[in-house]
Amino acid sequence: MAKYKIVHYINQFFGGIGGEEKADFEPEVREEKIGPGLALAQGLGEDYDIVATVICGDNYFGENLDKATDIIVDMVKKYEPDVFVAGPAFNAGRYGVACGTICKAVEERLGIPVLTGMYEENPGADMFKKDIITVQTGNSAATLRKSLPKIVNLVKKMATGEEILGPSIEGYLERGIRVNYFAEERGATRGMDMLIKKMAGEPFETDLPMPKFDRVPPAEPIKDIKHAKLAVVTSGGIVPQGNPDHIESSNATKFGFYTLEGMEKMSADDYMTIHGGYDRQFVLQDPNLVVPLDVLRKLEKEGEFGELLNYFGTTTGTGTATGSAAKFGDEIGKRFIEEKVDGVLLVST
Repeated sequence: MAKYKIVHYINQFFGGIGGEEKADFEPEVREEKIGPGLALAQGLGEDYDIVATVICGDNYFGENLDKATDIIVDMVKKYEPDVFVAGPAFNAGRYGVACGTICKAVEERLGIPVLTGMYEENPGADMFKKDIITVQTGNSAATLRKSLPKIVNLVKKMATGEEILGPSIEGYLERGIRVNYFAEERGATRGMDMLIKKMAGEPFETDLPMPKFDRVPPAEPIKDIKHAKLAVVTSGGIVPQGNPDHIESSNATKFGFYTLEGMEKMSADDYMTIHGGYDRQFVLQDPNLVVPLDVLRKLEKEGEFGELLNYFGTTTGTGTATGSAAKFGDEIGKRFIEEKVDGVLLVST
């Protein structure tokens, strides 16, 4: 019997190419099992063969989305696999977006079953879980052993055409797809059972899970703007020339503070944008379009507010996980409280 063929996609890190310094690695295909593909092959057994591994740097994919997708789809097509597997990406946002993008393209263009895996807070999960089956993983590669059996089981089902059951059974992220089925008990009976369990403080599973939204109460208005100390924070990716702290162009894992002291405006000689989600040409010519220092200095001199903090906070918002954003906000907020800042101007694009 012929073996079922698998093509596997991984980034430059899991491909053993390197870390951030190799994130611009161009797509390359190797006819061998690499990184997590070794564990995947072992779990799948002798009837399955990973015939090729495609490796691509996270930055290259993010900055050349259409080109990279076309190249990789052509690479996959050559091997005519039964299943295409990407990742898993865990909580690596750029990697997750790449896995989701290429999986969706392979499924749509080649008609091949696809599968990836991510942590639920990965921005790629939010973007693609409705389009493709995404196995729920932990937030780091250390959880691969726990998620691997779910990946193996689903790959086998996809290859053989076996029915894939619901997310709670198979271990993938909910896709928001409702499927009719015959229940043993009427809805009224199930509802009463849930109510009784809820009143008794016992666990129960609802038929209709509701989304959970993070609610943040708005801050109190500034009482005396004429004497207020203001600060600037941007998610528009404005950084000093050369990006000394290596803030990522998407799925940022860090932020930076940079000086405004003695400056009347943002100069293109000193500042640039590394943001990967908008056309940067105008901001590269005039960073004041995102961090409006020129206007703020004018208002400061006219007495419209008290003073401007002598540095600003910056990161990139594209694909950045909400968990990371919340962490940035906490750290920036604590710093500004120490500086006795009265209000923050949040500027983006």
